[in-house]
Amino acid sequence: MRIWLNAARPRTLPAAIAPVLVGTAAAVFAAGDLPRWGGFVAALVASILIQIGTNLANDYSDARRGADSADRLGPVRVTSAGLITPRRVLTATWIAFGLAALLGLYLAWLAGWIIIVVGLVSIAAGFLYTGGPKPYGYAGLGELFVFLFFGLVSVNGSYYVQLEELAWLPFGLSVAIGLLSTAILVVNNVRDIDSDRRAHKNTLAVRMGRDKTRRLYVFLILAAFFVLALTIVLNNGPWLALIGLIAIPMARDPIATVTGRTDGPSLNKALAGTGAVLGVTALLTAIGLVLGT
Repeated sequence: MRIWLNAARPRTLPAAIAPVLVGTAAAVFAAGDLPRWGGFVAALVASILIQIGTNLANDYSDARRGADSADRLGPVRVTSAGLITPRRVLTATWIAFGLAALLGLYLAWLAGWIIIVVGLVSIAAGFLYTGGPKPYGYAGLGELFVFLFFGLVSVNGSYYVQLEELAWLPFGLSVAIGLLSTAILVVNNVRDIDSDRRAHKNTLAVRMGRDKTRRLYVFLILAAFFVLALTIVLNNGPWLALIGLIAIPMARDPIATVTGRTDGPSLNKALAGTGAVLGVTALLTAIGLVLGT
């Protein structure tokens, strides 16, 4: 179980949970209550399953392509380390995606067929990040897709499941959450920049270089909090939702580490810290939206 837990990469799961919390809380603020409890639970579990499936697909595909070599600085990857056979990892990948798809059918029953399209595209994006003949993660597009799917799609999709409409408040919040989610991947790619370059995995960090990618990380963090505050103000959101800004001091240590360290343990800690910033920001913002109803 510990091996499978490691394969699921729990430190990345805030990126799956945060957008559903924020999108649903925005719907509660707009409607005055939570219209569809079942929709919230299904969306949350489906998002987590898609994230786990993506992580397993990444573990499997990177091992096949030789990107997870013994000299990488990140945590042990179960496929390349021989802890789980590639066939079992691939099977677990499709089980996670399959369960997410079943939940998607329920969500489509609640909110319409468009949810099926969103779900299938999300699953395809998860697998094709490092899988398929031309993985977009190897072409420097990983950050863009994380911003789209763990920001814009997840937050606005969670809002739509509840109210079957879109609005500017959840859109602005989705930008803030997407920026913080993207920062998680940036830490990962800064840490692995040398091993990725040797494996011809041309992530955005490999293309930009370490210094520019570090500056990108700082920009993503600061821009996320700026957009969060601006969104609440411009869309007549509850002032209580600004308690999400309390998480700003939590970003100090990860920023210092990413901009000043290159060793694996420190950057792994920064990765977890960035996930914590995202999780706390999303949770506090969601609480503020609900209490401000």
